[in-house]
Amino acid sequence: MKKFTASDKTLKPDVRYNSKVVSKFVNCLMERGKKSTAESVFYEAMDIVTKRIGDQEPLEIFNTVISNVKPLIEVRSKRVGGATYQVPMPVGRKRQTALAMRWILQAARKKKGKPIAMRLADELTNAYKKEGEAMTVRDNVHKMAEANKAFAHFAW
Repeated sequence: MKKFTASDKTLKPDVRYNSKVVSKFVNCLMERGKKSTAESVFYEAMDIVTKRIGDQEPLEIFNTVISNVKPLIEVRSKRVGGATYQVPMPVGRKRQTALAMRWILQAARKKKGKPIAMRLADELTNAYKKEGEAMTVRDNVHKMAEANKAFAHFAW
């Protein structure tokens, strides 16, 4: 009997938008196995964002948010002859979306005082406008890569 793995093949698209990216985001949002709670939080947040932005489909808005936050390049530690260098390397497609989702959720969870759906809606709206905490994290990662461009020749 084969063990279940949460891979791309076994991931089912979500109910409302029929999207695997949304389904993955809901899974990342979920805590303690409460998927229905995570789904309701996400859908409520998307309703709020759609009201704020208005002129586009909710799925388009969400995909734009994810693509805005995706990092193109990141630094990785590489040990060369006793010294450790921060080497800028391109980020793979799957890791790009995973990092974008992680940063959006971290930013939403960090804020306090409002319900999680409101905080998530705020962060999604900000990321759509290319501002907010998740975008700041992305910009910092890009700045680090730019600053360490001199070590790019170690990326083999």
